[in-house]
Amino acid sequence: MTTTRSDAVHSTKLDRKGRKAILAGSIGNAVEFVDWAVYTTFSSIFARHFFPPGDDRAALLSTLAIFAVGFVVRPVGAAVMGAYADRYGRKKGLVLTIGLMAGATFVIGVAPSYSQVGLLAPIILVLARMTQGFAAGGEFGSASAFLVESAAPRRRAFAGSWQQVSVGVGLLIASGMGAVVTSALPKDAVDSWGWRLAFVVASALGLVGLWLRRSVEETDSFHRGGTRTADSGERRHVFTRMLREHPKAALRVFGLNIAGVVLYNMWLTYLPTYAAVSTGIPLNKALLANVIGLVVFVVLLPFAGLLSDRVGRRPTMVVFAGGFLVFAWPAFQLITGGFWQLLLVQLTGLVLLLGYSANVAAVMAEQFPPEVRATGIGLPYALSVAIFGGTVPYLTTWMTTNGLGGWVWLYCAIAAAIGLVIYLTMPETKDRTID
Repeated sequence: MTTTRSDAVHSTKLDRKGRKAILAGSIGNAVEFVDWAVYTTFSSIFARHFFPPGDDRAALLSTLAIFAVGFVVRPVGAAVMGAYADRYGRKKGLVLTIGLMAGATFVIGVAPSYSQVGLLAPIILVLARMTQGFAAGGEFGSASAFLVESAAPRRRAFAGSWQQVSVGVGLLIASGMGAVVTSALPKDAVDSWGWRLAFVVASALGLVGLWLRRSVEETDSFHRGGTRTADSGERRHVFTRMLREHPKAALRVFGLNIAGVVLYNMWLTYLPTYAAVSTGIPLNKALLANVIGLVVFVVLLPFAGLLSDRVGRRPTMVVFAGGFLVFAWPAFQLITGGFWQLLLVQLTGLVLLLGYSANVAAVMAEQFPPEVRATGIGLPYALSVAIFGGTVPYLTTWMTTNGLGGWVWLYCAIAAAIGLVIYLTMPETKDRTID
């Protein structure tokens, strides 16, 4: 039977190449985000090793400021690595980003302490975190483009959701490592070398991701985009072309991620540390709640992607933002009640986050043609993350330690309100042709 263009556009079947791409892309991305997230997981433990002794609160704030520096560098990585992936291929871009991330993680794990080398210790930490941020900035656009381009047209959110599944798995492994290390080892061992072991193991996992990424094929969309631009040489000017020809799409990608990156970083990466610092819940118990919530989140994400492919990007994202607008205040009242209340907050927030995370890769990919897609996704997203996401741990810790912890919920609610306005007014893209 002959397959028509209309049949192809409405296809829901993933071929063997698409399934392999999702598997390899997801596992590699998960490994990379283990490296990224292990920093936050152990930040309250290793902070004192890199700064002058005597003020643990100042050390933690300084460590979280360096966490934010990693986010600030992400737009640079997104611009450079996104253009690289648009010019030379998603596969080559993904291989390079995971190598950079694993190397930087290893450096943090073996870096000397302040007592050994003085000011050189925080300098090494800053440089390593900047390298992680550079790699993470390039990773998101390339991985999102790779997964969505590998999907059947009516399964783009499902395929794109695996980018977030892999992020969730990476965060889950990092939180699991935190729970195991803090529970299995004596406190003195955790403080002295246990946290270092976690960083070294995380960096070693990068070799697995590197091998998997080298084994996949390039996407057909990238090749078709190359055919259209081969004669003109426009692939040498990806960054300027994206800004010149697609400014509204870039601005939309920036805006639709504001609510997502604030609430995502709050619930998925920093809530255990926030709860431990602000309420006195033992860190291992807070990490356990995070692990349970992440398991539920990861399991439900592909189903939320299927729902988006059926009903649309806009309705599912509206539920996410509207739900958090209502939930923000009671969430931070319940956190103070103990483990079970924290778990309830964790689960409720992560279920709401499905509406954002299942959509984010697909809806951004649907804004751009393949010639500039990795850059178009990566740069505006990284700018949004740098401004609104990377500052979450620092701002919430500063507010809590300065008597303003009761207003953290308002920060989350304002982000949700901004997102709700943007989602209600953005065009629906689930049926858009992206090649």
